[in-house]
Amino acid sequence: MAHSIRRIVTGHDEHGKAVVITDEPAPNVLVRAVGGLSSTQLWRTFATPANNTDADDPVVGEIITPPPANGSVFRIVEFEPVGPEIETLDHSALAGALGAKSSGGVSNRHPFMHRTDSIDYALVLDGEIDMLLDDTEVHCTTGDVIIQRGTNHAWVNRGSATCRIAFILIDAEPAI
Repeated sequence: MAHSIRRIVTGHDEHGKAVVITDEPAPNVLVRAVGGLSSTQLWRTFATPANNTDADDPVVGEIITPPPANGSVFRIVEFEPVGPEIETLDHSALAGALGAKSSGGVSNRHPFMHRTDSIDYALVLDGEIDMLLDDTEVHCTTGDVIIQRGTNHAWVNRGSATCRIAFILIDAEPAI
């Protein structure tokens, strides 16, 4: 179950003074029954450099994994523990449900394998998780930072507690 995340957004008033625009729980939370995953979208940009004067909330709308073209996305994802039954799920359907690219047949070692054309900064906030790559895996714990550069990967929580990761994805040229 997704934790409520307080989101404080600043901006400027009509006199140019720094003010709080919103201070409330993040409004866009997606809970997926498959794989015990929930994602709270905190912010999204649609261009670089970003527009700091737009008054609209950019997180309204569908949550998909990759950032917009020339943009970025900031979210916190909670991964519930999964058992071996997850291995029997349909790989293509899961990649599509994430809004990500399938690993392209290069590696289908796990149903969660996918890739995005982005550079992803990930910080494990709480818990532990395994990051699977084509032929290897890395066990990550609280405080670890991962720089994901357009590679095939999957996140699998084989532990007994929820793992929370903060992700910042920035659009990038395809790696392959």
